[in-house]
Amino acid sequence: MSLDLLITGGLVADGTGAPLRPADVGVSGDRLVLLPPGGGPADGGGARVIDATGLVVAPGFIDVHTHSDAVTLLGAAGRELAAAPVRMGVTVEICGNCGSSLFPALPERVPALRRSSRAGFGGDIPIFTDYAGFVRAHEEAPRSNHLTSLVGHGTLRAGVLGYEDRPATPAELATMCALLDDALAAGAAGLSTGLIYTPGTYGDTAEVVALARVAAGHGKPYVTHLRDEMSRVEEALEEAVEIARRSGAALHVSHHKTAGRHAWGKTTRTLPRIAELRAQGLDVTCDVYPYTEGSTSLSAMLPPWANDGGTEALLDRLRDPGQRDRMRRAIEEGVPGWENTVGNGGWDRISVACAARHPEAEGRTIAELGGDPVDTAAELLLAEDGEVTIISHSMREDDVQRVLAGEFTMIGSDGVPKPGHPHPRLAGTFPRVLGRYSREQGLFPLEVAVHKMTGLAADRFGLADRGVVRDGAHADLVLFDPETVSDGATYAEPLLPPTGITAVVVAGRLAVDEGRLTEDRPGRIIGR
Repeated sequence: MSLDLLITGGLVADGTGAPLRPADVGVSGDRLVLLPPGGGPADGGGARVIDATGLVVAPGFIDVHTHSDAVTLLGAAGRELAAAPVRMGVTVEICGNCGSSLFPALPERVPALRRSSRAGFGGDIPIFTDYAGFVRAHEEAPRSNHLTSLVGHGTLRAGVLGYEDRPATPAELATMCALLDDALAAGAAGLSTGLIYTPGTYGDTAEVVALARVAAGHGKPYVTHLRDEMSRVEEALEEAVEIARRSGAALHVSHHKTAGRHAWGKTTRTLPRIAELRAQGLDVTCDVYPYTEGSTSLSAMLPPWANDGGTEALLDRLRDPGQRDRMRRAIEEGVPGWENTVGNGGWDRISVACAARHPEAEGRTIAELGGDPVDTAAELLLAEDGEVTIISHSMREDDVQRVLAGEFTMIGSDGVPKPGHPHPRLAGTFPRVLGRYSREQGLFPLEVAVHKMTGLAADRFGLADRGVVRDGAHADLVLFDPETVSDGATYAEPLLPPTGITAVVVAGRLAVDEGRLTEDRPGRIIGR
């Protein structure tokens, strides 16, 4: 037997939810060899031997909801941000979420799309006309873990008809469907929507159904940031169900939450509804991050029409006092069909996470910055060319716990790797679930927590031979101490690494060794 790595003495959580069991795990090339305890070569047979006594050996964690589309393409500026997920045991990231991806687009739409995408991805990032361009760029930018991407509906829409608030013509919709079909055939992981964000919010149900039919034809899921996660969350969930039923696509609800004071407690209705739908035969799942705070762009706090036309049009409106007054009234009175985060919470619950030119604002709420909050937000967006990320303190702990405990729930960080003070979920999500919610609060057994992070996620996104520890599976592993694993990241220091993560193996090579990131970059673009 020829092994490159031999892990001995550990307890295996195999990713299926089965009880932990003792076993040795070998790595040969980029595949696993499962051995009985002590079943490997006595001297390791020339392999590197890791003594995992007292540790759990699990499949590498699969983060089903990230926004890491561009971080490795930023070079040195993104290095620490890109390192955060792998330090917490994530060996696969699924990006392209919330309707925003780096592809596809018609060539003539690329410049405008690139400009308006800066705020979401934290730098001067490329937009690709197709999935192949996305893959080539990442092949030239070494990474520590693997990546796969959904096709973002918002990007697709902007890439065909721009940022206008209008229905797509039949010809435009046909072009959108053709670009999506090409991307999915080339290996993209599914279709995502972000129906609170422009221009995705301009698409009606019928438009999304047409696109989801394309995803269904490839056996790939429809993944949605619902049109409302606040007071109208139940109505928004039913729209997603309608899209799944009419299109035939499997449905996955992103970062399921009931946010804002008008929605607190509604998980007592949304979760039984999802369970009922599953019992009826609908293929529906969700993911969640283990925090009561969300994170998004500051511009998303403004009414949808404020963003009509993209970033430059938004900035022009913000320079106009009359337009600011309109925005102020819209927030106070509401707009039909708009989630209205501030109206459901208040500016004192919106804190600045990333404002590159104004670090003194980071960590402070819009209310704390003083002045009229709409004017304060407008001036900050203008000063930052629209590139401001916020943290929204909008959820309740009991709702978060109910979603975490759902048997159909997997884990996604919703990490936004941007400079400044990003949400600590970027660096803390997975150890936080293991430490706080499994070990300390007993919300579910450790093997169930691991299943949510691995096998359940691999099954949903068709990642063959991943998310499991078994003979012949891909050699992606994480070794952790079940007694000490916990998140270290805080809102003040959001990139602090976790404790208790000892080693991370990606494609058979050590990406984290004795708790430290190595210089190896074995990650690659993966797909079905």
